[in-house]
Amino acid sequence: AQQFSSGNFTGDETTLYAMNKQVGQFIKRFNMEEDQFGKVLSAQDSKYRNEVLRKNVLPNLFDQYNPRTSGTLKNYFIEDVTKKAAPVFLQFLDTNWFAEVSAQFTYKGEPVDLILFLTLEKENLGSKWVLSNAYFNQLNNLFPFADSILQKQYFLHPQSHELDFMNLHKALEDPAHIEYYASQKYQPDYLTLFFYLMKNQQLTFEKIKSVKFHFLQIDHWYFELSYYNRDDMNSGWLISNLIYADEKDKEELLKTFRICTAN
Repeated sequence: AQQFSSGNFTGDETTLYAMNKQVGQFIKRFNMEEDQFGKVLSAQDSKYRNEVLRKNVLPNLFDQYNPRTSGTLKNYFIEDVTKKAAPVFLQFLDTNWFAEVSAQFTYKGEPVDLILFLTLEKENLGSKWVLSNAYFNQLNNLFPFADSILQKQYFLHPQSHELDFMNLHKALEDPAHIEYYASQKYQPDYLTLFFYLMKNQQLTFEKIKSVKFHFLQIDHWYFELSYYNRDDMNSGWLISNLIYADEKDKEELLKTFRICTAN
């Protein structure tokens, strides 16, 4: 499991300062709103959101041991978000960034792993984290992918109403394919299924195993944020995956993270 505390950190003071100990600290440093010593900068400070300083700081926010975040793609990303004409900054209340929580539950007496996705939702003058989707392979396997040819074998004739839907028994007596009788736009709601299992005590929470974050609010880019408890300057919350993604790719990712939200 992840360790979110720096209490057992053995590095010197410089290393401890360099560590991104909180997600909020990562965001401030990404924007150059906090210096390398943990001092929050005022908007009047010459270092605040300074373009040159950002270009020096941003490489340190990547996992430097990971080939996915240490190549030329990282340099393109940094150039993109520090453009003088249109620099890009992160905000806590941005839409399209999500938490992914890996947790252990007990299901039918056996330990199982689930993934829960959360997103920020505004409430009154503040905000709160809300569950936006759930992934549990036992549930996802109930709805296997089927090509259109297979699905076309399962339908109710358009004149079924004239027979008082007597042929509906064909669908209801074949639960393995029952979803094929729904609309072509039908998508299973796994979060509701998760709530159902919890409410019926078929699924019992045990512990959180790990947490990471997904950021999609920057045009053409997607990155993941993960925690690394290391004894060097490259530690804490760091960018662990970076992908150049068009809007179509992002829409597919968003279906995973927020399929059950209204957005």
